Amino acid sequence: MYKYDEYDQAIVDARVEEFRDQCNRRLSGEMTEDQFKPLRLMNGLYLQLHAYMLRVAVPYGTLDSRQMHMLAHIARKYDRGYGHFTTRQNLQYNWIKLDDAADILAELATVEMHAIQTSGNCIRNISADQYAGAAADEVADPRPYAELLRQWSTFHPEFLLLPRKFKIAVIGADEDRAAMKLHDIGLKLVRNAAGALGFEVYVGGGQGRTPMVAPLIREFLPADDLVSYLEACLRVYNRYGRRDNLYKARIKILVHEIGADEYRRQVEEEYLHVKTLGLDPPAAELERIAAMFALPPLDPNAPGEIERSDPDFALWLDQQVVDHKVPGHAIVTISLKPTGGIPGDASADQIDAMAKLAQVFSHDELRVTHAQNIVLPHVRKADLYAIWTRLEETGLATPNLDLVTDIIACPGLDYCALANARSIPLAQKITERFANLDRQRDLGEVKLKISGCINACGHHHAGHIGILGVDRKGEENYQLSFGGSGAEDASVGKIIGPGFSEDGVVDAVEKALETYRGIRVEGERFLDTYRRVGPEPFKAAIYEKAPA
Repeated sequence: MYKYDEYDQAIVDARVEEFRDQCNRRLSGEMTEDQFKPLRLMNGLYLQLHAYMLRVAVPYGTLDSRQMHMLAHIARKYDRGYGHFTTRQNLQYNWIKLDDAADILAELATVEMHAIQTSGNCIRNISADQYAGAAADEVADPRPYAELLRQWSTFHPEFLLLPRKFKIAVIGADEDRAAMKLHDIGLKLVRNAAGALGFEVYVGGGQGRTPMVAPLIREFLPADDLVSYLEACLRVYNRYGRRDNLYKARIKILVHEIGADEYRRQVEEEYLHVKTLGLDPPAAELERIAAMFALPPLDPNAPGEIERSDPDFALWLDQQVVDHKVPGHAIVTISLKPTGGIPGDASADQIDAMAKLAQVFSHDELRVTHAQNIVLPHVRKADLYAIWTRLEETGLATPNLDLVTDIIACPGLDYCALANARSIPLAQKITERFANLDRQRDLGEVKLKISGCINACGHHHAGHIGILGVDRKGEENYQLSFGGSGAEDASVGKIIGPGFSEDGVVDAVEKALETYRGIRVEGERFLDTYRRVGPEPFKAAIYEKAPA
């Protein structure tokens, strides 16, 4: 994984001291909250309902054990003993005191971590496939390019005050595990007919008030031209993106209003100029970065047989483990979605436990996933039983990857000042309703996602089943949508009818899934059945009585 050079460390250390001075001036009253707000947001510090929230960057979701141990330490010392892993592959602390904020950033800096550009109208944390570098199906590891973009975008003088926040995802396989087409820019590594490496470039995806799937802007961009082309994409957006209307400021609105063809034409024109500026790194620099992402020393002759006599272990193995590209090895997903738990939360002890597992069994590497889980990417199959045993001891062995209880949820009204409704209690009730694992496995893949407001931090638009919390005359109300997907078959879900109370929407989800069980054909997921038959059978079952 990438290690800081002297420039990286100097940048982060300088930012910590700058922010320490800003915090001191706010605490002393020299600076008002209105003056302080843009400064704290530049450092990932939000003011939520009850306390400050700090969002820590985890570039492309990759961590080592010392960084995980530091996250656990901060949770104990400065928060309430836990952290929340997010869909942007970051980590948030929800109970931060302003007096401690600079000290936290200073401690993070000692393990090559920061909170820079995790907030504000800038290029946010670059995300990537959590299986990157380990997946058998990838064309190439996308993380060196994600790191290149991190370096290009950090403190970019032209792109620190964009019309709106900007998110980029990079993947290296046909299977999209990072919701790439729902980003402002999505990049997919491909090879052309001559075998050259390049990118498919998608621009103008996003969720929120106007969800859109990004159109394909460039079928093949040579990999060596990546920085210049993205510079052109951002320049066109920065020039024409709306600054007069917060709700129409994202690049998806620009691409939609002028059309993908016109946006493409302007980008190609700008690209011809940008390419003359020498922004793309020399081959030696990309090679330096790529060398840090080399596979660890894995033995291709490691034994591949796994003893499956323990039925609980076998169940976990089937649900949470996929093959590595090196024989005899596997990729393990650790679920942060126990029955009755808060999606994405992990206690300090659990964070420490995962760090130790990575150190002992996964060549000191972990990944945060887009779905708010944790991955051990490089595990010997011979060690899987030992890993499962330790996960059982720490409450991290729930075998529910991609099942109905593997819920994505935002913090909702329990924490967020923007939310209209609570997400966490609803997620807990759904996991309790579907706690039976046999039932979950019979239902198969069901991507359920919950947002507490229209900003869609819980990605409800991309859920096979999406739930949106709204305010209905002062009461929390929940709208159901079906048919969304954040995968390679990306689509935006459609609202099926009137909303429900908290308990009512749990009942509605259950009725929808039981309807699916009754009409599916062999091999169909819930999403496939819905796309085949449409909403009517589900609406008939859900609204057989007046909605609660």
